[in-house]
Order: sequence, then structure tokens, then C-alpha cells
Amino acid sequence: MKRLISCEYNFDNCCVELKFSDGSMIAIDTIAVENEVADNMYQRSELDYLIYNDPVAYADLILNGDPETYLKTVTVYKPFEN
Repeated sequence: MKRLISCEYNFDNCCVELKFSDGSMIAIDTIAVENEVADNMYQRSELDYLIYNDPVAYADLILNGDPETYLKTVTVYKPFEN
């Protein structure tokens, strides 16, 4: 792969698509990622925020980072108590 040309969320297939200067492309299935790494709605919301507002950071997190650790660090889950 060469230099990254574009990275954007494709609403038609729910994928973050990365296009490179050599013509190659990577499509990250965001629904599959959420099903694998997000345990609750707060973690899903955090991933959604990255998808819509910073798809490059999302792609970097999924391809090079540790999404489980990231989500446990940035989200606070407090169950409802009666």
C-alpha cells in the first residue's frame, strides 16, 4: 500500500473506506467491529462518534490499536439502580 488518499464513512455499506495512491482499498465493516468489541451502548456511541467525526482515527484504532482497551478507558458505564 502506498500513501493514503482518502478515508471516509460510506453510508451505503456501513464501512469506513480507506483509498490508497496505488489503487488499493480497505473497507472496515463498522457493524461487525461494534458487534465484536462494544459491550454496551456507551461503547457503541464512542465508536459511532469516531466513525462520523474522525474516520481516520477510527481506522487507525481498528487496524493498529487496541479497541477494547480504548473503549474501557474512554467510556463510563453505570448500570441503572432502583
